[in-house]
Amino acid sequence: MPLLLLVAGSAAVAGAARRTPVPAPLLLVAVGLAVAYLPGVPDYTLDPHVVLPLLLPPLLYTSAVDSSYLDLRAQLRPVALLSVGYVLFATFAVGWAAYLIVPGLPLTAALVLGAVVAPPDAVAATAVARRVGLPSRITTILQGESLLNDATAITAYKVALAAAVGEGATWAGGVQEFLVAAFGGVGVGLVLMAPLHWLRTHLKEALLQNTLSLLIPFVAYGVAEQLHASGVLAVVTVALYLGHRAWEVDFATRLQEEAVWKMVAFVLESAVFALIGLQLPVVLRGLGAYRGTDAAWYAIVVFLVVVAVRFVWVYPSAFVPRLLRRVREREENPTWRGAMVTAWAGMRGVVSLAIAFSIPLTVHGGAPFPQRNMILFLTFTTVIGTLVVQGLTLPPLIRFLKFPGRDPRAATLAEANAQAQASPAAERPLEEPLADGRTALPPPLADRLRAVLERRRNAVWERLGQTNPVTGESVDDTYRRLSRDMISAERAVFVRLRDGRYIDDEMLRTLLRRLDLEEAAAYREAA
Repeated sequence: MPLLLLVAGSAAVAGAARRTPVPAPLLLVAVGLAVAYLPGVPDYTLDPHVVLPLLLPPLLYTSAVDSSYLDLRAQLRPVALLSVGYVLFATFAVGWAAYLIVPGLPLTAALVLGAVVAPPDAVAATAVARRVGLPSRITTILQGESLLNDATAITAYKVALAAAVGEGATWAGGVQEFLVAAFGGVGVGLVLMAPLHWLRTHLKEALLQNTLSLLIPFVAYGVAEQLHASGVLAVVTVALYLGHRAWEVDFATRLQEEAVWKMVAFVLESAVFALIGLQLPVVLRGLGAYRGTDAAWYAIVVFLVVVAVRFVWVYPSAFVPRLLRRVREREENPTWRGAMVTAWAGMRGVVSLAIAFSIPLTVHGGAPFPQRNMILFLTFTTVIGTLVVQGLTLPPLIRFLKFPGRDPRAATLAEANAQAQASPAAERPLEEPLADGRTALPPPLADRLRAVLERRRNAVWERLGQTNPVTGESVDDTYRRLSRDMISAERAVFVRLRDGRYIDDEMLRTLLRRLDLEEAAAYREAA
């Protein structure tokens, strides 16, 4: 029952957030914080054995499959500098700062904290990036970073944790573990991606294909983790490949898959941000003697260090490589505005909390893990602080910096040129069979095929035209409205026939699905 209430409540809040100027992640966290103290609300404790293997793979998969492999490859250097270099730098910088300010916190435990709060969250970054109109290059860099940095952070956390609990970790062992996790995760993804894609293209039913789609992230993550490799990198590798080859899957699967994953992402993202807010009572109860001004001071300092460290890393990593001629020739020139947004878009999220809750209660020998509750508290305040402060101010910052928006006319021209090149290819398999008497169609059906092709060819160019001076509609708007009106009229007749028992419900569903596909096609042609 608590799980049902969590899903239903978070979905309702996320839906309501769409009617407000407040981003959904922030509203969900705020509502979670408030609900956590209502009488009768049960404790929702983040179980890392649930969050990491059950929530992280599908969230990573849905973000990666919608990303562009080609764009990520083009921005590989800045993405690598952020997802690997920045995470390691933040681990040491934040850990050292926490070691200096928190009394009794050993350096090894402080580095555990640094690894926990180092990675910006994939869900937070994607959720905010959808809402604000960032330039494509910055969006690609932020998405690429958020997809890959969890692997670096989890590996750094394991190395720091081994040292903290007394397993005798060494620098050489840490580097070896990192390399095994990174190359192993990518290797597992490379091994799995082709067979999984082959299976997707050879299953004949869309329902089976989409069932496989839901299983893929868990399979990739589980296989990699069993081999002590990075499950995160395995999921991302498989998802990028499948997204790049999605055109080879039949249309019914793509339509269903898009709807299914949109629903999964909406539910999981909503529940994840609500869970962040609901953690406050759990975290505060274990804080012990550090409650009050001391704890607040430590939280503020760690938050400020997390924010400052990102600026310290982002600006040099954006401009120093430009000193190399090879970089200047291959990459476009970064701007201070782009670096500013990249540095400020460093929201932390549920992955940091899940990793923090996986810290063991004791070290080797049975002694309590040093300052475990303080680490949980500082992780929680850092996550909340970045989500609230940076999440609320990022959209105004982007508007203030006045990034040049994408040119819709240029995009429409590119689309029209692509359609102009594709139309002749579509005419050849149409006209040759129609000219053959053995495969000729009745004239009305042949004319319909030609009309559909002509409509696709002209629709994009029509979008460049002027609006109707009387109605204020564009040609596309009028086409969409009239198509919708015609289909709505047919739909009403079918329902009336069902109600009068002239057709049964099974027939009604068949007819309505046909109309739904036609309406979707009309909308896409005009959209």
